[in-house]
Amino acid sequence: MNKIKTSLFSIILLFNFSSISNSQNIPSSFADLAEKLMPSVVNISTTQTVVTRSNPFPNFQFPPGSPFEDMFKEFGTPQERQSSALGSGFIINEKGIVVTNNHVIEGAEDIVVQVNGEKKFNAKVIGADPLSDIAILKIDSKERFLPVKFGDSDKARIGDWVMAIGNPFGLGGTVTSGIISARNRSIGLSRYEDYIQTDASINSGNSGGPLFDMNGDVIGINTAILGRSGNVGIGFSIPSNSAKIVIDQLIEFGETKRGWLGVRIQDVTKEIAEVENLDKPRGALVASVAPNSPSEKAGVKSGDIILEFNGEIIGQMKELPIIVARTEVGKKVKVKIWRNKKELTKTITLGRLETSEDFKITEKKETKPKETVIENLKIKVRKISDQDIKTRNLPNQTNGLIITGIEKDSPLIGSIEINSIILEAQKQKIRSAEDLDRILKQVLKSNQKTILLVVYNSQNQKRYIGIKLD
Repeated sequence: MNKIKTSLFSIILLFNFSSISNSQNIPSSFADLAEKLMPSVVNISTTQTVVTRSNPFPNFQFPPGSPFEDMFKEFGTPQERQSSALGSGFIINEKGIVVTNNHVIEGAEDIVVQVNGEKKFNAKVIGADPLSDIAILKIDSKERFLPVKFGDSDKARIGDWVMAIGNPFGLGGTVTSGIISARNRSIGLSRYEDYIQTDASINSGNSGGPLFDMNGDVIGINTAILGRSGNVGIGFSIPSNSAKIVIDQLIEFGETKRGWLGVRIQDVTKEIAEVENLDKPRGALVASVAPNSPSEKAGVKSGDIILEFNGEIIGQMKELPIIVARTEVGKKVKVKIWRNKKELTKTITLGRLETSEDFKITEKKETKPKETVIENLKIKVRKISDQDIKTRNLPNQTNGLIITGIEKDSPLIGSIEINSIILEAQKQKIRSAEDLDRILKQVLKSNQKTILLVVYNSQNQKRYIGIKLD
């Protein structure tokens, strides 16, 4: 009898071990999957015209700060040149509907899509959404294309194998693999963030490309990397379930239609939970209610804590905007709130975010920072912002210019990378593009024609760089 029990126990152990092993098998090869999916992934190249003005008086320079300096800049000769960018995308419809990131095609005048590393087609934008960083293109062709389908990103688990295909550094048709490293990541890039984090290699040019599960379904759109100079094993993808809602709206309407509550919210801290006699810190605290908003009409007040929205429990404040945004405009929803140490339920008819006054005010605040072309260095720069300082964890008083573009024939090629910050030039602090331009002109008039720059590279390491100017 003991022998029978021992044998039975061994069989059970073997079965359990076998089950665990099968569920966590390392793929022997990604080749078949990559071969099947490659025709559906596209390389995207864009061009736009950049206008600069040359100095009308190259042999004369006004004193620094002179009011005539800016005035005479307007009389320079306009010069146009082409600026290009690269990205990735994937086909979701046999008629040639392509999904990519908004930042890949933003401002583009011409968009060229290369399919399977072979044929090139012109494409046009049929809808774009900066808030989620998603854009939809239509390939200008009557050919039939091979689409991929979306998977259920909610079922993706930490530790699952994934595969990315894209166009890093212009090297199209590049396949990388890894696992899902984390879920529900927020990194401060956009309003609605619920990223999948992966260690599959993602680099510059992978933006807009697909993240596949082992069934060959798209569970994410590769959007951001942590190391701006290249892969450091931390990449971020927009989950397919969130993306698909935006994609469907962009295809149908050419714009998004997000639900809107009309409240400004903040975290529920441990101290607030104690004061409100809430069992633990949870939900979203209503800091203010917009006038004439759906929440005001339903009787929501400042100080209320939203615990549940349309049947979904709000664990943290950041969850609420994402859930509300994906809910249908005009839908009546039940919202559970905590007020005066007891739970209440309100019925709210959702408005549309994009037509609200609250959204219009916010959009004005979120204008794209002005970029300036530094002609003598053949780079584009913009002033560092408070958000940059916060995101990159820089000293609070940091001033300088972030490099947003470098031409192929720039004297900085090979010495400085995009997203580096120019702090000083010739041992003088740089606070504006005019400061850098003025110092460059002084150097070019000298016999030495070498400029010393102090920069933070993309890893925030300070470096001194000497550049010889032509």
